[in-house]
Amino acid sequence: MTERRTSLDTLAIVTLVGCCALWGLNHAITKLTLDSVPPLLQAGARSVGAALLVALWAAAQGISLSLRNGTLRGGLLAGVTFAAEFACIYAGLQFTEASRMIVFIYLAPFVVALGMPLVVRSERPSGAQLAGLAVAFSGVAWAFAEGLTDSATPGQEQRWIGDALGLLAALLWGANTLVLRGSRLATATPVQALFYQLAISGPLLLAGSWAAGETWPALAQLSPLTWGLMGFQTVVVSFVSYLLWFWLLRRYPATQVTAFTLLTPLFGLLAGVGLLGEPLTLQLAVACATVVLGIALVSRAPLRLSPAGSTVPQRRT
Repeated sequence: MTERRTSLDTLAIVTLVGCCALWGLNHAITKLTLDSVPPLLQAGARSVGAALLVALWAAAQGISLSLRNGTLRGGLLAGVTFAAEFACIYAGLQFTEASRMIVFIYLAPFVVALGMPLVVRSERPSGAQLAGLAVAFSGVAWAFAEGLTDSATPGQEQRWIGDALGLLAALLWGANTLVLRGSRLATATPVQALFYQLAISGPLLLAGSWAAGETWPALAQLSPLTWGLMGFQTVVVSFVSYLLWFWLLRRYPATQVTAFTLLTPLFGLLAGVGLLGEPLTLQLAVACATVVLGIALVSRAPLRLSPAGSTVPQRRT
């Protein structure tokens, strides 16, 4: 049995910051790749490629991906929510900036914090954590309001569509996390949990691309830059960082892990402005700051009183 921690230690914090930097950068990379590869095809291709890498990794490490451990139902649900989440993200980036999209999808911690007590009673958020979520939510709401008021601006008429898809993606990401913790997938290895999501989402997204009539470019027509961007998404993000993410979810409290990733909008904002030249409005900057501020409250580990009255961390196995 794997011993679960009740709070984030140094290893978890360093790993999370690294993942957040990669995920923040990835939204800018995805938007850059949209010039050559349409959204659903791009998302499906990276899932298929990463699934193959995970399968090879599992074989090399002797990790079983057998369906006989009762995880199939949870794996199918996780794969479907994963596919729907990234369909919303990739499609939404056609209508809104990467720096805005990444702020909206980090509404996911609210879904996790509110839904996790129904799955794992010991992970009920404290008053301070709920206050942090409220602070971060106010920033998300303000950023979304900016998209609505800009709908009359030439060239920004459809920005609210991308923003709304970002919010929907956040709900789906939160639901995906609850499935991972509330189903038999909680007993599976991080490798198998990730493989389910990639192997199921890949074909679904590619089928969605075909059904939507997306134009599939010939492989020979793709530039070295496009191959490099797709390689980054597939290998570094979908394979390496996601393995680390699922390992963190299994070892540490999901509410704290997910909430700490609210740092990602900061990295995403910097990547969008620095790489894509996207506008940095005061309203978006303040919204991003309030999201990050919420981490200070949400990532605090709740303590319970021991029978003697002293505070001790809750230990889970």
